[in-house]
Amino acid sequence: MHELHRLLREYDRARAYTDDLWKDLTAEEVTCPHEKSSAIGWHLGHQAHVAHFMIRNLTAAEPSPDPELDGLMDSANPEKFRGALPTVDRLTAFRDTVAERVHARIGDIAAGQVSAPDQLTVIGGHLLTALINHEYQHDQWISEVRADRLGHALPSDPASDQLSRVNGYLVLTPHP
Repeated sequence: MHELHRLLREYDRARAYTDDLWKDLTAEEVTCPHEKSSAIGWHLGHQAHVAHFMIRNLTAAEPSPDPELDGLMDSANPEKFRGALPTVDRLTAFRDTVAERVHARIGDIAAGQVSAPDQLTVIGGHLLTALINHEYQHDQWISEVRADRLGHALPSDPASDQLSRVNGYLVLTPHP
């Protein structure tokens, strides 16, 4: 159960790094698409959409916190069919709500307040590792737009002995 709490801290660290990459940008910089990539705002919404989708489908059936964003943030939908991005405030609220749900559900699993707590602990550990690595995957793309296209400096990598870089991407390495 302590492993899930450790992974939740790593999830929070990954989300904080994401915030460092975009919170100082203008709304236009966040929502404007780029020639060869989706807008930063799309990546922000997609990170949260995937987190909710995985929590919902692997640990607890629950409704989307913002159903109107589901199709827009799904990478299976071609970019040209996704539609306009929501406001930065709405993206922020969506991300925060999903993170609260991740914490609540994983917290329930860690506390044994679910059926099959041992089985869900295994799933929860793998799920959080995937969510963290997915967050960092999109952080790399956000970083490239931030630095290369917008000309902003990048923040330092998050400090964690559990992180390394693989092919340029931050990844959470398995705990020994």
